[in-house]
Amino acid sequence: MSSPTYPPKPAPGDRIAIISPSSGLPGVLPLPYELGLKRLREDFGLEPVEYPATRKMGATPQERADDIHAAFADPTIKAVMATIGGDDQITVLPLLDRELIRAHPKPFFGYSDNTNLLIALRNLGIVGYHGAAVMTELGRPYALHPTTADSVRAALFTSGPYELRPVQRYGDTSRDWADPATFDVEPDAQPAEGWVWHQPERVVEGRSWGGNVEILSWLLMADREIERDCAAYEGSVLFLETSEELPSGEEVFRILRNMGERGLLARFPALLMARAKAWSFEQPNNAESKRRYAVEQREAVLRALATYAPHSMAVFDVDFGHTDPQLVIPYGGLVRVDGPARRITVTY
Repeated sequence: MSSPTYPPKPAPGDRIAIISPSSGLPGVLPLPYELGLKRLREDFGLEPVEYPATRKMGATPQERADDIHAAFADPTIKAVMATIGGDDQITVLPLLDRELIRAHPKPFFGYSDNTNLLIALRNLGIVGYHGAAVMTELGRPYALHPTTADSVRAALFTSGPYELRPVQRYGDTSRDWADPATFDVEPDAQPAEGWVWHQPERVVEGRSWGGNVEILSWLLMADREIERDCAAYEGSVLFLETSEELPSGEEVFRILRNMGERGLLARFPALLMARAKAWSFEQPNNAESKRRYAVEQREAVLRALATYAPHSMAVFDVDFGHTDPQLVIPYGGLVRVDGPARRITVTY
């Protein structure tokens, strides 16, 4: 396993690029976006710098690629953060100037559809950061979640180990971002039952790989960014999360089954599975429906592991991805999963 390259970290007072590699939603829903920018300035001491396509809905893949290149090439920019996800960042990948990015490595923050850019960075040997989009985590209504803020601050400014810890309460429901009243109220939360461990008899340490399950399935279909020789992932730590589109347990099983048929799943001795996003505006599930959805997803993952990676350890309901609070996972960085001690430590 080659050593990952961690880009130099910014410091308070530095400039951070704000880009929309997927959707230009800041141009349609400015309230959470402007709040996120305000918190970058006031809570983190960074100076956000917008690029031409940041607020542009329907920006072409080339326009978005141009913003990525400009952000990485500018020596005064010390980090790059996505505004939000989307569903077509895969169309930007063929337009990336890989050598430009490799020559100017910077910490990149984003998740969901930004799995595309995170995996491209990993393939260049650059550690990225799965989490902390401007509109979602930094633009959270009412206040930054302290758990999220601590993880983002550590990932932005520090280097070294950071222990992830289970949370006491979590939320996955939302209110209308177009309504100013949304931002006057603390988001709803419910008790969290802690992490669920499967076969925790070993300690695994390796470079992380994964991200959003749906995006990985698209990359596999398009035959992009994922090594055909699965031995390249041997000993890595797999981490997976699902989106507000709420893929069914059966769909998650089929995606993992196909990864297993490719020979991928067996390469990962440990899996971190995020707390399932179980509510959306299209499917406003009640508490019992949310519980059932999460159980079905867990059972689907366990079914795939039983067939294709029967010796792998797994941890469910880890707080990353589409959940509140959100812990940042270094993409391509070191992750240590200590089963006997029930501890997860990442290296920022």
